[in-house]
Amino acid sequence: MSEGLNYQFLVDTFFVALSGVPIALLITIVALLIALPLGFLLALTRINRIPVLNRFAQIYVSFVRGTPVIIQIFIIYSSVPLLLASIFEKYNINMNVYDVNPIWYAFIVFSLNTTAILIEVFRSALSTVSKGQLEAAYSVGLTNVQAFRRIIIPQTLVVALPNICTATVNLIKATSLGYAMSLQEITLRAKVAANVGYNYVEAYIDIFLVYLILCSLVEYIFKLYEKRLRRYKAVNA
Repeated sequence: MSEGLNYQFLVDTFFVALSGVPIALLITIVALLIALPLGFLLALTRINRIPVLNRFAQIYVSFVRGTPVIIQIFIIYSSVPLLLASIFEKYNINMNVYDVNPIWYAFIVFSLNTTAILIEVFRSALSTVSKGQLEAAYSVGLTNVQAFRRIIIPQTLVVALPNICTATVNLIKATSLGYAMSLQEITLRAKVAANVGYNYVEAYIDIFLVYLILCSLVEYIFKLYEKRLRRYKAVNA
């Protein structure tokens, strides 16, 4: 092993790690597309205290927030194939469940995890919106959907956006655990490159830099969107 950092490897592997960004972003986008509406709807069940759904949301949030993401990955990555194999065998479906692309398991894990986080984010944000505004919307003839789309959701987003930003950044960083499912994302690609010459220090520096750049860009985009939503703060005041 050579002494000091291998700067050529550091530069080369930076681009290897960078090539895993599309996978990390794809997982993040799919997880958010599922978690945002689902988290909002389950937050409404908690705000309105709908008996069964409210209790389900409470247990679900407690379970997900109380267990490490890596354990959730191992559980789903191990149990889902076994469940599918038993179903396929029962109905004589000729398909090898172990040939399924691991990205599908990543979609499941990170969607479920992010949904639990966003339930609490939206519940907190919804509680800041006065119920009188919903009643006022009904009084001027707006439907329930129109009232939420034009009044409730914009004001909720103003309050929730910083926490949604934090959840998104944490989600991007959590995709680094995809290596546990042999997912070709940022971390695994850099570590595989490092295996040849045992340049793990350089690989971890590259991983650090790629995630730092990616998360900083996401935070910047959220700040721009937050500025666009500021006009609703006057309504919410």
